[in-house]
Amino acid sequence: MFKKILLATSGAPSTFGAARVAFDMAKRYGAEVVVFNVMGVPTKAFSQVVNDVRTGEEIEVDDEYRAWVEEELKSTFEKQIESVKYAKIVTTTGVPSREILRAARAEDADLIVMGASSGDSSAYRKGYPGSTLQRVAKAARCPVMTVHRETASYWGGFGNIVFATDFSKQAENAFKFALNSARELGCDLTLFHALDISGKVLDQNDIEDKLIAARARIRETYGPLMGDFKDFDIEVWEGVPYVEIVKIARERSADLIVLAHHSRELDPELASIGSTLEQVILRAGCPVVSVSKPDKV
Repeated sequence: MFKKILLATSGAPSTFGAARVAFDMAKRYGAEVVVFNVMGVPTKAFSQVVNDVRTGEEIEVDDEYRAWVEEELKSTFEKQIESVKYAKIVTTTGVPSREILRAARAEDADLIVMGASSGDSSAYRKGYPGSTLQRVAKAARCPVMTVHRETASYWGGFGNIVFATDFSKQAENAFKFALNSARELGCDLTLFHALDISGKVLDQNDIEDKLIAARARIRETYGPLMGDFKDFDIEVWEGVPYVEIVKIARERSADLIVLAHHSRELDPELASIGSTLEQVILRAGCPVVSVSKPDKV
């Protein structure tokens, strides 16, 4: 399922968790890792002078500088590169999100893995996703895995996947990825819906009725698509969606959370990353995969 993983990294310590997950996945599943680094953004079109992605300083990119960057990446990830059968380092200049997407297409990547600072000075500022992750997650033709917290980077292989749905059309692609992953990698799958009662005053009987209805809807929506896959269960909880998603992932010792990139019925080109997904990425104790488009699920 995972034949080629694109690890988008600045080489900064904040991306080490993502690197650990990417290389561990490659080692377990025999995938190739492409360590991809955008050295800087050109100050002018076709200029060799770039603003360094990590420092913001102006740097002239010549063969000597490229070789230095590649050597730094090779040194930083030396042990991990040696632990997998296939790995290579690719560097370039340009707008980080655009180059990551271009590289994913050129390499025919099955998965993009990003950390807290993968393509600009900070992929997260004050609890909100930065522009690089926003743009990559929206436009990527393959799923995008984000490892934000260092504690989310432990990778013991797949054992339990939590798929969180809001029953939107966008969730269909995320479900396909979650089911295919669970089936091919031999792990359990939890189908989860959080009944959003934040800011609402509801009668408890009304809440119970809605929970029963949501459980039935999960069975009706996804049950017929399961085929012969039996290792799944269904959970519906009430509360603030992102809180409940993080809680059930922790309770199930989930190795992966899968959600749609956005929930509203929007053209994918116009949709921003959903607020629930934002908060799950920031708080989850395991990697989080967002799925926007159906090409590689």
